[in-house]
Amino acid sequence: MRRLSAVLVSLLICGSAIANDPPAKPIKQASAKEDAPDKEDSKSSSKETKSSKSSKDKEAKSAEAARAKESMAADELAVKIAERLSVLRKEKDDAAKMAPRPVVRSYAPPVRRPDHAEVKPKAAAADGHAANAAALAGASAHSAIHWSYEGEGGPLSWGKLNPSYAACDNGQRQSPIDIRDGIHVDLDPLSFDYKPSRFSVIDNGHTIQVNMGAGNYINVSGKNYELLQFHFHKPSEERVNGKSFEMVVHLVHKGGDGKLAVVAVLIERGKAQALVQSVWNNLPLEKNESVQALSTMDLNQLLPTKREYYTYMGSLTTPPCSEGVLWLVMKENIEISPEQLAIFNRLYPMNARPIQKTAGRLIKESN
Repeated sequence: MRRLSAVLVSLLICGSAIANDPPAKPIKQASAKEDAPDKEDSKSSSKETKSSKSSKDKEAKSAEAARAKESMAADELAVKIAERLSVLRKEKDDAAKMAPRPVVRSYAPPVRRPDHAEVKPKAAAADGHAANAAALAGASAHSAIHWSYEGEGGPLSWGKLNPSYAACDNGQRQSPIDIRDGIHVDLDPLSFDYKPSRFSVIDNGHTIQVNMGAGNYINVSGKNYELLQFHFHKPSEERVNGKSFEMVVHLVHKGGDGKLAVVAVLIERGKAQALVQSVWNNLPLEKNESVQALSTMDLNQLLPTKREYYTYMGSLTTPPCSEGVLWLVMKENIEISPEQLAIFNRLYPMNARPIQKTAGRLIKESN
């Protein structure tokens, strides 16, 4: 009974609860209201899609216009280049027409005539040409080297530098020599006919040379020689009984027959020499440039008081070392001061050819 009454109470409670619930809203009305916003969203989305598509079309059109413009600019540039090339070609053609045409000369081969006198075999001729070619090649290689007093162009190489210098190697009467064992004889007096003359000084790259004006002579055994120039060497090129001197001055004279006579005056350290100082006063500032002195020079001031001398036949002491030169070496020396010696030493500390063989030649000296 208790269980039944409990079930009945529960049923009554449930029924009252159902009776108190409000009636449900129709489903159709609710769905219509919810669909309204969805339609609005779809409309806005459609508008955005159309706008995006429109902007893309505009960008595509602008890009296409830019490409068209670039293509047009390239075409215009190509036209301008073609026009410029056409002008250049025309100018080149006009210049070619104006240029003188080279003269074409026809070549006629020489007619070889038989030479009955020619009896040398071809092989020998070929060998001769080869030898000449080798000699010319060697000569040209040496000629590029200028002669000097040391190194590749030094005295031992002079004869090989140039065919015209052959006497420097092969000559039998070469200078300078060591003067010794001369025979004492009564030599004819050496007569000097020097007078004040104009002069010029040049540094020729080998020594200091003084070129003299005309009218200065020496007389040897009745023959006159005119003075051309004088120059200096350090140390002296000549030796006397093995002795060398500080310097030497060579006075070069020429006879009417073209033969040369050289007077050598040996120089030692001592007091100043006025004539040498006048030469130093007119030294050129550059090599191979001549300075014309404003004053005159009397070469008698350069000669020693005593006029005894040694004499022998020799050669030039510089290339081409030509022989047949009459040498007259004064037995008494002159002096220059240490300061004057130092000036030349600064320019040419050594410009002397080594001693050459006497080769049995006769040397005579004054009593």
